Amino acid sequence: MPLFSTEVKVGRIPVTGVQPVIQCGAVPAKAVIGEDIPVRATVFREGHDRVGATTVLYGPDGAEVQRVRMGEGAPGLDEYLATLRPAATGPHTFTVEGWSDPVATWHHAATVKIQAGVDVELMLAEGGALFSRAAADPGRSESDRAVLARAVRGLEDATRDTAERLSAADDPDLAEVLAARPIRDFVTASPAYPLDVQRALAGRGAWYEFFARSEGAVYHPESGTWTSGTFTTAAERLPAVAEMGFDIIYLPPIHPIGRAHRKGPNNTLTAGPQDPGSPWAIGSAEGGHDAIHPELGTAEDFAGFVTRAHELDLEVALDLALQCAPDHPWVTEHPEWFTTQVDGTIAYAENPPKKYQDIYPLNFDNDPRGLRRAVLKVVELWIARGVKIFRVDNPHTKPLWFWEWLIAKVHRRHPEVVFLAEAFTRPAMMHALGRAGFQQSYSYFTWRNTREEIAEYLHEVTAVTPAFYRPNFFVNTPDILTEYLQFGGPAAFKIRAVLASMSNPLWGMYAGYELFEHVARPGAEEYLDNEKYEFRPRDFAGAQARGESLAPFITRLNQIRRAHPALQDLQNLTLHTADNEEILVFSKSRRHLPDGQRTAPAGVGPSTSLPGDADTLIVVVNCDPHAAREATVSLEAAALDLRPQDLDAEGRFEVEDLITGARWRWGERNYVRLDPHVEPAHVLRIVRGD
Repeated sequence: MPLFSTEVKVGRIPVTGVQPVIQCGAVPAKAVIGEDIPVRATVFREGHDRVGATTVLYGPDGAEVQRVRMGEGAPGLDEYLATLRPAATGPHTFTVEGWSDPVATWHHAATVKIQAGVDVELMLAEGGALFSRAAADPGRSESDRAVLARAVRGLEDATRDTAERLSAADDPDLAEVLAARPIRDFVTASPAYPLDVQRALAGRGAWYEFFARSEGAVYHPESGTWTSGTFTTAAERLPAVAEMGFDIIYLPPIHPIGRAHRKGPNNTLTAGPQDPGSPWAIGSAEGGHDAIHPELGTAEDFAGFVTRAHELDLEVALDLALQCAPDHPWVTEHPEWFTTQVDGTIAYAENPPKKYQDIYPLNFDNDPRGLRRAVLKVVELWIARGVKIFRVDNPHTKPLWFWEWLIAKVHRRHPEVVFLAEAFTRPAMMHALGRAGFQQSYSYFTWRNTREEIAEYLHEVTAVTPAFYRPNFFVNTPDILTEYLQFGGPAAFKIRAVLASMSNPLWGMYAGYELFEHVARPGAEEYLDNEKYEFRPRDFAGAQARGESLAPFITRLNQIRRAHPALQDLQNLTLHTADNEEILVFSKSRRHLPDGQRTAPAGVGPSTSLPGDADTLIVVVNCDPHAAREATVSLEAAALDLRPQDLDAEGRFEVEDLITGARWRWGERNYVRLDPHVEPAHVLRIVRGD
């Protein structure tokens, strides 16, 4: 008869509350290659015996690739914590194994009883028997057996006093042997939970957005006409983008633009003959989502743009905007793909109070199979043309089932493709899009400006939602020019760039940010003379030559990001405190993992996955762009991965400001003064001792 009946749902050692798990494992948690993934679980048992826990990572082929002994969390909560670091892409799984720890149980009992003079010889004998059992393990090396045998002899040596005999169990060599291969009784594994490990750019990267038609556009004052920029002229801007340290060049739609109801400057209802219209009003007699605007060039010209980007280590992201201008070919060929109103007209897009008469939304309910096939065909076409990243416009206005279907369908053939959700909407929908498959999403960061707001949001996105929602911190977009940037002056642009790039592995900016463009349409958080509706060439080089560009500062931030692995993970942020309401403090730390310990051998394996020195940065930001602020910063030392050799005799450590090069000695409490008109932030590297 089996030990447990089929009605028993709990294993011998209960393992509950495993994280990261989404919808009981129905949806895989998100990860990128090389990312540190925090794992937590509640592990306990009846009585007073001690327990331990191990988390195990399995690769796409089902083989074990990493095994990590979990450490105890907050006292009294039976919480166990560890970190996994996947070294390959693909669908992984992980489990948590709970087990009874006879060594810890014996050591606690022996210490208490022997000090009280109770069962002294019995406790020493039990310890000897326990270590003899460990030595008999066929998986042990000869050196391990020698260490265990030494402990047995020490416990059994009656010529020594009792305290000395017990101390044989405290041998550091013994602790190392048992940590690497613990004695585990009643091992009970949780279910295997899915972890989707994707390529680095799915969760890391710096984005730069520009309109290809503005790059190289020329105005002819004598005739009042424009010559559009092309892919060829836009490619001339790519070296400067790469030099600033960006990874992704994002293009708004590059398709033919509708002429019916075309919008004029600043979203006016009447367009002149020279007004280019909004690129998001896709489609005309010249083609739809599969076509290229003829003024930008040909498919061969686009291929040349992509090739040039790749030469500069840039990837091209393309806007996927599933909407149509009134003269898009789909409107006449497939009227069932739109919403027809009672008066017979097709409904145009609205986001009250905004109206978009030049855009027809798609309706996925009338012919879902036909429409989804058409969209998949469009996506496959652009993948074939070299696009592996799509910024999806307003995905929250389409049904979730469609995105789940499309992204899964694309990933089966092209697992390297990345989808970014441009969804500024309610949290439930933004989170659901992440669960449906979007690797990234725009976020509320844009509107979090005070220290309290930013701190609360950083905690949410780094500690609460990262298993399914990965935010991309764009500092501006063609649609969004916040009041903070409108009225904060150049310091505001620096502050927001530091916050976005240092707190999050994903950040982005729209062209013109480096020129401090800040003039808004009256009463709106939108640029005056918005580039969505007109050509907007810029003199980037001239501004930099005059010292009127933020490009050198942006370049430095991206250099820091690339040089410091701690900035490439999302879930390693710790908030610290300062006694000034405008000073925000956080740190990020990541331990170096030697190549030889990236994966664990089969069996119980090593007890830790993160040995070695740590890369740790402390970021202190004055969130007030108008005035200098002073504060005492209080640091949580445990989050800084400090070692004895990092500290001086007074317990202080050296930090280097990666923006200015200045160095100081810091401790747990430190004075700062940040003038936003000089430098609004410290980005401090902890200088490690030898």
